[in-house]
Amino acid sequence: MIGDLYERALEGRGGVEVEDGAGRRRPLPVEEWLALRPGDSALLDRCGGPTLDVGSGPGRLTVALTERGRLALGIDVAPYAVALTVAAGGPALRRDVFDAVPGAGIWTTVLLADGNIGIGGDPAALLRRVLGLLAPGGRVLAEVTGPGTRSYAERLRLRTGQAVGEWFPWARVSADDMAGLAARCGAAVTEIWEEADRWFVALSP
Repeated sequence: MIGDLYERALEGRGGVEVEDGAGRRRPLPVEEWLALRPGDSALLDRCGGPTLDVGSGPGRLTVALTERGRLALGIDVAPYAVALTVAAGGPALRRDVFDAVPGAGIWTTVLLADGNIGIGGDPAALLRRVLGLLAPGGRVLAEVTGPGTRSYAERLRLRTGQAVGEWFPWARVSADDMAGLAARCGAAVTEIWEEADRWFVALSP
């Protein structure tokens, strides 16, 4: 979710929607990314040691970890999102997770919150990548959709009434499918939990 329309949404100028390949639209839930929300606390409590927040957006989790005295780094492809994180007191860099990432091999926790396991549209490729960034004994914490939902890949774009963004790949992963996905990537699910109608999994190599 990059580009001028994403920046517009982060600035609070409203009216930005997500459109899928079938033409269905829904509001971009930017308000959920700007401040801590129900379900975040238990996720943050599970972040042990240095934490890499992948797709950190405006940085609510990176900032919260920093305020707890944890070593944390947010990475995001959107420069304005990175700037918001830094302005709020959290360290962040403009990085694509599939490119060079600082501190590879030192991260005790990698966060894939807000459905960011869908980045790139290929959850297996992303999971293999972030597992390779972990320190020995580290784990990945990912937010997924609840049991009984369907996993699928799709293409999305941002739009307003006047402007349309470029298509980008995304995926959704159900909690039901995480054990199989983890196994294909050389990992195992060690915990599944639900809070505030949000579902999360922990995975370890």
